[in-house]
Amino acid sequence: MKKMILTLIAALACNFMGTGTAQALPTLLHNVKGYTFEDGELKQFNSILFEDSVILATGSQEELADLHSFSISIDGKGKTLLPGLIDAHGHILGLGLNLMRVNLRGIESEAETVKQVSEYANNNPDTRWVLGRGWNQVLWLNKEFPTKSSLDKVIADRPVWLSRIDGHAGWANSKALQLAGIDKNTPDPEGGKIIRDEQGQATGVLIDAAMSLVENKIPPLNKKERKTALKLAFDHLISLGITSVHDAGVDFETYKLMLELSGKNRIPLRVYAMLSGADPRLETMLKYGKVEHPFLKIQSVKLYTDGALGSRGAALLEPYSDEPDNKGLLLTSSDKLGRYLTLITKYGFQTNIHAIGDAANHMVLEELSKLKKESSSKVLRHRIEHAQVVVPEEIPMFAKLGVIASMQPTHATSDMNMAGDRLGEERLKGAYAWRTFLDNDVVIASGSDFPVEKANPFLGLHAAVTRQDSDNLPKEGWLPSQKLTVAEALKSFTIDAAFAGFWENAIGSLEEGKKADFILIDKDIFKISEDKIDDVQVLETWINGKRIHSTE
Repeated sequence: MKKMILTLIAALACNFMGTGTAQALPTLLHNVKGYTFEDGELKQFNSILFEDSVILATGSQEELADLHSFSISIDGKGKTLLPGLIDAHGHILGLGLNLMRVNLRGIESEAETVKQVSEYANNNPDTRWVLGRGWNQVLWLNKEFPTKSSLDKVIADRPVWLSRIDGHAGWANSKALQLAGIDKNTPDPEGGKIIRDEQGQATGVLIDAAMSLVENKIPPLNKKERKTALKLAFDHLISLGITSVHDAGVDFETYKLMLELSGKNRIPLRVYAMLSGADPRLETMLKYGKVEHPFLKIQSVKLYTDGALGSRGAALLEPYSDEPDNKGLLLTSSDKLGRYLTLITKYGFQTNIHAIGDAANHMVLEELSKLKKESSSKVLRHRIEHAQVVVPEEIPMFAKLGVIASMQPTHATSDMNMAGDRLGEERLKGAYAWRTFLDNDVVIASGSDFPVEKANPFLGLHAAVTRQDSDNLPKEGWLPSQKLTVAEALKSFTIDAAFAGFWENAIGSLEEGKKADFILIDKDIFKISEDKIDDVQVLETWINGKRIHSTE
């Protein structure tokens, strides 16, 4: 192998010197603490050699010393180098819009949340709607849903619509409810719920499908706004060391814009886009066929089957422990899911299905088990997105069917304060059960579900190995038997996430012939205390052999 590489480099150098044509010399980045995966095993190195966008070799500086005369040499100054991190489940447009709107994440009371919204509205008087995201009543002292009245006191002349942190509930003021035509006589839509007071009046909180009653009245984004949001999101992700992202549900307008941007080389990181199964033009997009550009790949569809645990919309087999008359909401019936699978697999597309509650996961596994061999999970790599609450006895079914578990570690540490209340002790045995999944040979592709959670992947790595929040609580970790090792967690954010997006032959590890996508960080995650992983800072992000982000 070494002789072959030497011959290749020598030929490239001779060509460069003999023709006078300006060609890039190979680059040797040495003096690093490098980590990657090879055949599923962790491998260390201190030098990486790449030419243009392609990796030629990794190894020790001594092994690659003979190649130095033919390369540009860069001293890594002892920094830690990892494969570019892959977020296997995020919402790019949503992240960009979140960066453009009022951010309500982490606020610990309804009153403080309303104050933040009021200040934003006052600073943005020309906005037609006051929009925001991130409130979470679980963090509040009373843990109760907010009401329209608190918003009405500060903003009565403009509609206000604020998405809950998980995106499965929304909070409106009276103006927004009025524009949506919601009153005492408005029925709950299928798959949704209007929260009401004792007199039957809408309180202002809408769950799942009911949210569309308000959202359909919000003026649609124009192309310029979409472009701005995408660019903000791209830049933010790259600064965090994310070199590839799986976009969990793009509508037709975003799909068209992604194709346009890709054609103009305006997408700076690798995007694996899932078509939105909710878009009425789904089959139009499917008929266009698979897309495989250097920075854009499209061959999957995102579907929903239930809501979220925090808003009690996740579909459970038995009632919620803290609401005995509620089993959550199934947004898609088994018959409808079966029809979706038939349509999507007819075009050879992967299906990535949101399922949080055990009833939803059970239904998805049942429907996936009915697929013929050529459209099965083992061929098309179908995924369950989140897989948060699963009957323990059904976890081995993931591996048997070849279903990928697309999970988000920070969901566990965000949900731990309410998951026990919602589920009770017995159901927690199959909740956020990463170790059980791995022990049953299930492939886990990790992500963050940004902007539901922060996009920083080191928060996810920290949560996966400690089962603790950002304050390193609880001390021993929540459900600590489900912890992952650092190597297992990193693998789920790199090569296994690449596999989940049919990109494992090009990215996810730093091996000969793959793309030179990597990051340099300020701490060695395999040497520092695990509770410090969430403090890691990204110093440089390299994509396609080019440094596109640096803090220096």
